[in-house]
Amino acid sequence: MLQNVTSTPSRRSLEFGIYRDGDNNLDPIQESVVSQALRTSASDSRIQFTVEDTTATRPGAARQAQGDTRHGLHTDQFTISDGALGPVDSLKAHNMSDERNLSAFVATTLDNAEASGAKQTWIDLVDHGGGDGGGLETRDGSCMTMPDIAKAISDGVALHAREHPEDAGRGVDGVVANQCLMDTMGFADALSHANVKWLAASPETMLAPGVPSNVAHAIASHENEPVQMAKAIVGDVMRTKYDVGAFGGFGPAAAFDVLDLDSAKIDRAEAAIRRLNDDAAAQARDLGVRDVLREDARAIDGMVRAPLDEKNLPWHADRPAIAFYDTLASDGRLDATVRADARAASAAVRNLVLAHRESAHFAPFGGADYSDAAGPTIHLPTSCREIDPWASAGVSETNNDFYRKVDQGAMTRVIA
Repeated sequence: MLQNVTSTPSRRSLEFGIYRDGDNNLDPIQESVVSQALRTSASDSRIQFTVEDTTATRPGAARQAQGDTRHGLHTDQFTISDGALGPVDSLKAHNMSDERNLSAFVATTLDNAEASGAKQTWIDLVDHGGGDGGGLETRDGSCMTMPDIAKAISDGVALHAREHPEDAGRGVDGVVANQCLMDTMGFADALSHANVKWLAASPETMLAPGVPSNVAHAIASHENEPVQMAKAIVGDVMRTKYDVGAFGGFGPAAAFDVLDLDSAKIDRAEAAIRRLNDDAAAQARDLGVRDVLREDARAIDGMVRAPLDEKNLPWHADRPAIAFYDTLASDGRLDATVRADARAASAAVRNLVLAHRESAHFAPFGGADYSDAAGPTIHLPTSCREIDPWASAGVSETNNDFYRKVDQGAMTRVIA
């Protein structure tokens, strides 16, 4: 457990946990999420930030004054409120992709939320991300799996409840995935089972420093107004421009969503997707039907639409679910049952999307079009080489509960 629980009058609306893993090439630029939090808290006293920051970046004067005197990779733990840093506990570098470490951070964020009287608690996960392959990149280059991230959140909630039974009803309301490609049905499923209510994420590769910390203001300003909150979060992300000097400005995301993770909605979406997958697989015994399904899947571009030389990225197989289902539903060459299944799957997934915006011409990625990238992605490999090409490196997009529950392997066998 962290030792920086603060005692503040009951006036906060939001405890916003920033869990930043800077043991990689993103460290210098993603460090700005902390300075963004300082500015946000200075203008909005309703927000307190609980921060665990693993970094090799040299600390500024304010951070040094509060106790950060270390050099090289290390972990700092502190709070931010009213425009000021609390005391900094500067420690040997933590393993941020360790489940127990994330659990302890979640518990302490909840402890601080109780102490500050916060009405909501959100967690911002800041690092590289790998879609259904996981996030919070490990030091060996793989990723912490989606189930492990979700379990760590659940374990942190349980730890807080054990140590503070008077506050046992408190949980993590939302997760901001300040990581690439984490707007997926698989991650939504995993977080829903950890009783997280909302996921804010991009389906595509993001540009660091990514989601601005001022989204905390949007959350605090719309307590008990989830749709307005979601629209404000998405608006903040998509309006943000980072200045890169002579190269001009750029936005952090080509597309961004806030998803409603209500368990009944998730269950309905998964039931509809499984029904489509199984009916399509049965009908694809007819090779003509199989060819149509393959053609429709290949008509939807996968993620990482940037003009890169790398052709073997797993996320080229991550396709917008709604776009795929709408394509099947409108294809008159398919049987009426499959088209009805596709319409139902599209509607059920669309019902998860509280807010969305996208770019039709994302300049940093060569003007790539994301007008079809509304809502979460699903893993839809259209060739054998797209099926888990990085599995040997510990990054698998098929080894997860969602993939199994909806029988996504049946659709993969049809179209790959």
